[in-house]
Amino acid sequence: MTLRSRSAGVSLMVLAFVACPAFAQEVRTVSALESGWRFLDGDVAGAVAPDFADAAWEQVEVPHTWNRVGFYRHDMGGANTEANVRKRQGVGWYRLRFSPAPVRPGDRSWLEFDAASRTAQVWLNGTYLGEHRGGFSRFRLDATAVLRAGAENVLVVRVDNTQPAAGAPTADVLPLTGDFFVHGGLYRPVRLVTTAPLHIDMTDHGGAGIRAATVSASTGSARVKVAVRVANDGRGSTRAIARVALFDRDGREVAAARVPATVASGKVAEVEAELSVAAPHLWQGTKDPYLHDLVTEVLDKDGKVVDRISQPFGIRTMTFDPERGFVLNGQPYRLKGVGYHQDRDGKGWAISRADVAEDVATIREMGANTIRLTHYQHGQDIHDLADRAGIVVWDEIPLVSAWTLGGKLDPDPALVANARQQLTELVRQNQNHAATAIWSIANEVDFGNSMPIFLTADAQGRVADPMALLKELDGLAKALDPSRPTALATCCEGNRQAPGTQIPITATAADLGGANRYFGWYYGKPSELGAHLDKLRAGRPDQPLSLTEYGAGGGLTIHTDNVLGGPADSRGFAQPEEYESWVHEQTLPQLDARPWLYATWLWNSFDFATRIRTEGDAQDINTKGLVAYDHKTRKDAWYFYKANWNVEPMVHITAKRYKERAYPVTEVKVYSNTASTELLLNGRSLGTKSDCPAKVCVWNAVALDDGANALVARGTHAGGQVEDRAEWALAPETRRHMVIDAGTLVAGKGAGRILGSDNWFEGGSTATLDQPADFGKPGKPAEIVGTQERDALATYRTGTFSYRVPVADGRYKVTLWFATASAQKPGTFEVRNGRKTLLRKFQPAIPASGAVAEARAFTVRAKGTLALDFVPGSGDARVSMIEIERLR
Repeated sequence: MTLRSRSAGVSLMVLAFVACPAFAQEVRTVSALESGWRFLDGDVAGAVAPDFADAAWEQVEVPHTWNRVGFYRHDMGGANTEANVRKRQGVGWYRLRFSPAPVRPGDRSWLEFDAASRTAQVWLNGTYLGEHRGGFSRFRLDATAVLRAGAENVLVVRVDNTQPAAGAPTADVLPLTGDFFVHGGLYRPVRLVTTAPLHIDMTDHGGAGIRAATVSASTGSARVKVAVRVANDGRGSTRAIARVALFDRDGREVAAARVPATVASGKVAEVEAELSVAAPHLWQGTKDPYLHDLVTEVLDKDGKVVDRISQPFGIRTMTFDPERGFVLNGQPYRLKGVGYHQDRDGKGWAISRADVAEDVATIREMGANTIRLTHYQHGQDIHDLADRAGIVVWDEIPLVSAWTLGGKLDPDPALVANARQQLTELVRQNQNHAATAIWSIANEVDFGNSMPIFLTADAQGRVADPMALLKELDGLAKALDPSRPTALATCCEGNRQAPGTQIPITATAADLGGANRYFGWYYGKPSELGAHLDKLRAGRPDQPLSLTEYGAGGGLTIHTDNVLGGPADSRGFAQPEEYESWVHEQTLPQLDARPWLYATWLWNSFDFATRIRTEGDAQDINTKGLVAYDHKTRKDAWYFYKANWNVEPMVHITAKRYKERAYPVTEVKVYSNTASTELLLNGRSLGTKSDCPAKVCVWNAVALDDGANALVARGTHAGGQVEDRAEWALAPETRRHMVIDAGTLVAGKGAGRILGSDNWFEGGSTATLDQPADFGKPGKPAEIVGTQERDALATYRTGTFSYRVPVADGRYKVTLWFATASAQKPGTFEVRNGRKTLLRKFQPAIPASGAVAEARAFTVRAKGTLALDFVPGSGDARVSMIEIERLR
């Protein structure tokens, strides 16, 4: 059990064990330093002095960060706003006055920080204790000599999350760059730990001082190897015993070993023990995440227990095979999951264990069984919860995209040392977790000279070769933990590149391959992914391969009537929620058809903060999450995976947030994993569908009613029925007069009316008069005179194409709009309505400068379908907007 008391910002935890009477003796104490902190957002002189006046500083609790980054331009999915964001990176100061309880003579006191970003310098009572460089891992400092037990102490911490640059104080601290924001502060817990002079080592790179690994396991028996580091901070050499035992959930001892050691004063002795377990209960992933308690004790020469640590431990074996994929306890086990960043709206990185538990519950409800912890070391909470939930974990260090600064071709020795340090801390702090399966040594260091020159190349275009550093880190990981494979994620091998682009092949630097590929988003079509993976596999048939990132952005308030109506804008506004879903719908069947992939991780579980994006309906947010930045608002794509990955019966009507409809006829898409699904509109059945491909049921050409449209999807399964509902609206004026914004995925804003995105077309291609957006830079809209619908007329469909628009029988006024820029080459084309030619040898006016809009109107008759054919003449046909108005 855990005993707690609070005084002056200290939460005291005395570790004791009541499940097993033999382990009831109290040993080390852990005091959480949570409240009572003072914080200064900026730099200051003299703050290390114990009597420094800090009364005017902000009062905070730890975990804490001063950064709030990323906001939506709407009121769904987040509390951050343009007014309350805090993006400053630099120095921050923390001060805490606390009074720890008295200690026994000879006891040792340690300050333990679960993370401080990105560098931290620590003083206690005016004495400098040390520095840690790296914002993601636990570190400890020996405070014994200066701690005043039973009296007031002053703890001072200076942190610095300055963006690395040549000459900056953080130039040798990874990550140097990355598409995520590095928050500052003491954003994970801080503690005071007290141990006896003879104890389990506290200086093992932030780890427990215990290393346990399953050597072999079956239903009949298992062998677990345990190494214990016994430290002696007493005055003389002493004898000790390390006792290691495994207990099942009922507190029964299933294996134990005792190993003697002689430890010299001021030294650490490492001893090894092997536990033999008969008929073990194995850790079986999400099917049965069974955990034992691994209890490690140190006994002094008199047989007294002087230190003890209890850790959950899962007995399991994991292997990776190029044909069978991931193998858990001898059986193929397909890993399907998500990437994960640790920030959330309103809190940044200063999240609680409850926040992480909520995230894990959301991920598990979706049906995922693995998480890629990107692009840095994550905290103990996510590892502990993954152990308990049976979620297999990919762990990664923050070697992201760049490893040199200032155009250097070789990394500085200090940066190499920092990479080695962060990898060592990652392994030592997480290698006892059953969930941890992979050590990733890098992410996307294979851009070569395709990256901007300020990131990876010198003035002559020469590119730093990452292989020497990767091979060094691969060797280090294997030396630290031979039981797990190494991996890295690549971006660019095998992708189409510009002429002269050189892409290094880095996948061979690690045991496992991982590919970050964004077909249908940054390049290509979603349907091209499968063949690309086949090609990568053919190049290295003996290396297991995974898909480590894939996906697309999706805005909660951005919608489309046709996902093929125009290009998505990965760096700009056109990121409709429906397009994100479509990319995942196209991708998942390709992955299911390739069981040799040992894992797939979609990008990303949740929207997250960055500092280089102005896109979708957000600022400084990567919109590829399946859940919004508030970690609560679920996008349609989340339900697509739940339908495919979670066997619990469910139905979900998509596009619920697209309430005000632009067209009277539309498709309705429902994600359903039930045996049959019926769709009802305002109480009328629109039919039942069964065995829908990839759990996607589609009702085409659904005619909406004027006004309110209540949709109900009703799924029938063996145990009963499940339902989902949506409310859409169709304005009568929209039925009478609809407007097609040609050549676009997302319709422009109309002047007092709703426009629909491009729809009901065949053939042609799309183009725009606007200058496209880039990372962090908004697009530049063209000025178009002669129209109030600039946004709509900026895009157009061109080439040879036709429209077949579903309409009621009757007479219609059709108005065709054309916007033309001064750079347009002359050329004529025709527009036909069946046998009737509406425009013959037509060429829109070409202005001397800028762009101009013009319209041509016609009266036509239609019976069920209104047909428009655009036929090139001396030039390609084109149209920017189509108005269709019913005549009475």
